[in-house]
Amino acid sequence: MGDILADESELLGLVNEYLDFAEFEDTLKTFSKECKTKGKPLPKSACGSLRDSKSSIIQKDLLAAFDSGDQKVFFDLWEGHIPSSIRAGDSLAQKLEFYLHIHFAIYLLKHSTGRPDKEELDERISYFKTYLETKGAALSQTTEFLPFYALPFVPNPVVHPSFKELFQDPWTPELKLKLEKFLALIFKASNTPKLLTLYKENGQSNKEMLQQLHQQLVEAERRSMTYLKRYNKIQADYHSLIGVTAELVDSLEATVSGKMITPEYLQSVCVRLFSNQMRQSLARSVDFTRPGTASTMLRASLAPVQLKDVPLLPSLDYEKLKKDLILGSDRLKAFLLQALRWRLTTSHPGEQRETVLQAYISNDLLDCHSHSQRNVLQLLHSKSEVVRQYTARLVNAFASLAEGRRYLAQSTKVLRMLEERLKEEDKDVITRENVLGALQKFSLRLFHPRRPLQTAMIRDGLIFWLIDVLQEPDCLSDYTLEYSVALLMNLCLRSTGKNMCAKVAGLVLKVLSDLLGHENHEIQPYVNGALYSILSIPSIREEARAMGMEDILCCFIKEGNAEMIRQIEFIIKQLNSEELLDGVLESDDDEDEDDEEDHDTMEADLDKDELIQPQLGELSGEKLLTTEYLGAGRPSHLSPDGQTCQKQLPPVSAKCPPSSLQGGHAWCSRALHFLFMCHRRQVGRVVASRTSGRASPAPSGGPEPA
Repeated sequence: MGDILADESELLGLVNEYLDFAEFEDTLKTFSKECKTKGKPLPKSACGSLRDSKSSIIQKDLLAAFDSGDQKVFFDLWEGHIPSSIRAGDSLAQKLEFYLHIHFAIYLLKHSTGRPDKEELDERISYFKTYLETKGAALSQTTEFLPFYALPFVPNPVVHPSFKELFQDPWTPELKLKLEKFLALIFKASNTPKLLTLYKENGQSNKEMLQQLHQQLVEAERRSMTYLKRYNKIQADYHSLIGVTAELVDSLEATVSGKMITPEYLQSVCVRLFSNQMRQSLARSVDFTRPGTASTMLRASLAPVQLKDVPLLPSLDYEKLKKDLILGSDRLKAFLLQALRWRLTTSHPGEQRETVLQAYISNDLLDCHSHSQRNVLQLLHSKSEVVRQYTARLVNAFASLAEGRRYLAQSTKVLRMLEERLKEEDKDVITRENVLGALQKFSLRLFHPRRPLQTAMIRDGLIFWLIDVLQEPDCLSDYTLEYSVALLMNLCLRSTGKNMCAKVAGLVLKVLSDLLGHENHEIQPYVNGALYSILSIPSIREEARAMGMEDILCCFIKEGNAEMIRQIEFIIKQLNSEELLDGVLESDDDEDEDDEEDHDTMEADLDKDELIQPQLGELSGEKLLTTEYLGAGRPSHLSPDGQTCQKQLPPVSAKCPPSSLQGGHAWCSRALHFLFMCHRRQVGRVVASRTSGRASPAPSGGPEPA
């Protein structure tokens, strides 16, 4: 009875809080009076007033920093208390933040009595410039804000006519008023009553469950199509066998009548019975006139293949795993991220790896579909260098597999967080390598859902970042260099990407021409591809001619191999072309998609240079997962006959993780065959090359590459 009364009291308190929040004043008075009459006093709670008090302090601090021009304090409070979902997704918040950056950039120019301190002014302008190149890049296509992108480069903005409005008296008070209204609205929303919060969370939970079920349905349909294709192939093989059997029966009947079977006929029958891969070699190399040859080969083809036992890894408690990834110590987080990555990288390609990946996806391991402020993806911004690096490694491992890329590509927040980490990471080379590797795999144009990601990368100014980094290629690791150039080429295949390059044509051409002579020959096809693509823009061609690009290219013709020479000749033809070819190398054309699935390539680099080693008594790898996070399922094992038996898997060593990959860098080690377009009254189109998982342009007409 006591529990019921306590629950009733809490419910009455929830109703009272909501009526107060929604300003139902008359209803609230009547409700309170009736509760008192019936002897059901409302619970006294100071939570609401405490929240209001805290919100009021934050608002005052923000407005004080605005008035004093304290840029650091203001934006620390802004990013700490304005939800990132609002800052990134609300157009009003984005516009207000843009003008706030302008306010702080020109604060010294407006409020200094004499000449402003040059060092501090330069620092503020540099901060504003960085904002324009990163978060502010999203508004670069908006007419309202376009003039302000020139502000950092104007020597004296005070007298410049484009910025006259900024220095007039009403501008700052009007901006402050907008800020006050915005903060009042945001903090009122943050003080949402518990009743409304419960309602929203329940709806959000249902929405996330529906998304997961939809994803599972899509995967089930994809698998059913795969099985249907296999069934159709088996059925076709069965019909073929019936046909061959009927012919053999006819031949046996013919021998009764005295007709001989020729060796050629016997050979044709045997070749038809073998797989496509063997037919041509069999027809040339096997002597079917020798007695017993045909029957021996047929029996050998039916001999059971001795398959190795393939372990099915134990299922895990993903709810507990994700909780510890968010709330655990940094060392535990690092060991968990490492163990989860090793599950992917060391699993056997095929059913075992697919099962591991599907378990990760169906349990939304990386919280791609979660709208919670604290989720696994936020570990990319952890204060711990090891946690940041190991999160980036795990994301890159996901991106190395086709289904993993599809999972990550469903949420643009993954892309945003990777871009932020890429531009902010200046301490850890391996973290940046893995983030860059994941972004490069996102940029592949092998299926439609990733095209919006290409567009977003271009819009977010990633091309400018790549060009800036590639100005000093000798300071980059081979991995960073190769992936940077490959990513740049993929983005340059889009018309929006080429138009971005046109804004800084001189710099792009200089960087690419310098890379042509770099000692790392793996990057040459991608450099050539990017160069050829952007030269379809007339303004870039003019800039290239002005800087003597043809002479530079001719130098490499003298030194290069036959394939390199052929590629450069195509570039020179493009350089000297007078046609308007905008959009020729456009990857968002409605061209046919390749029906084949993306290749899965797990790089050895994913597990290189591990940072953490387990101490005595510490668990790591598979042993950590199966000891502390074992799910409802038990370790099972597939034998060659398809029967399952219980088997405990050996733990993975933290010091030396096993790897089934040999040969080093799987995505970048092989140079692409770079295929150029040439023009013989017709314009070619772009196709995607699956070699090493990167896209490359191809010619329509003209000589085929070696």
